Amino acid sequence: MAGKGLFIVLEGIDGSGKDTHLKFLAKELRELGYTVVETAEPSRDRVGTFLKRYAKMNEERLPAESEALLYASDRFDHVKNVITPALLRDQIVISVRYYYSSMAYQGAVGVDLDWIREMNRFALRPDLAVLLDILPEYSLHRLKRRRSIYEDSDYLRKVRDIYIRLVNEGELVKVDADRPKRVVQGELLSMIQDLVERRNAKPGP
Repeated sequence: MAGKGLFIVLEGIDGSGKDTHLKFLAKELRELGYTVVETAEPSRDRVGTFLKRYAKMNEERLPAESEALLYASDRFDHVKNVITPALLRDQIVISVRYYYSSMAYQGAVGVDLDWIREMNRFALRPDLAVLLDILPEYSLHRLKRRRSIYEDSDYLRKVRDIYIRLVNEGELVKVDADRPKRVVQGELLSMIQDLVERRNAKPGP
């Protein structure tokens, strides 16, 4: 963490509600007087824009190591240009996805997790990183749009297994996302409010 701001990450396979919960949390925290920066990975920078297009192509994937390198490159820009400046302004940053996604998605096709960790040594450690956990079959059922290259039930099962491993190692906090939306949002908001109180973070202007 830089400055006195708070850095929160929402992780999970597609269909777990990350974007929906981000919008809810940002709205609630702003109403409480906090300045909130909503962000996501891939970012809006050049590498991130390429990665978003790439993920939507139902074509042959790049080597997983190349994917991991590209995501790390985008993450470097994201940390430098978005996350760190906001934290130095004492703001609350909430990001959908972070380096845990690289661990899960590239790790699921055999990329060494220690190599991914080393590549992301520059990445700031979040104050709170949450896994919004759902089963892959529920994920694919929820997705109404065209699937990306990452959306396959067997593959997502491996992705979830790595996420659960990160939970067991204490890097992520698991929240059961297969519950009514209001219940999940209430739990998330309570977790963040407790964190804010513990850190004695001040409301933004």
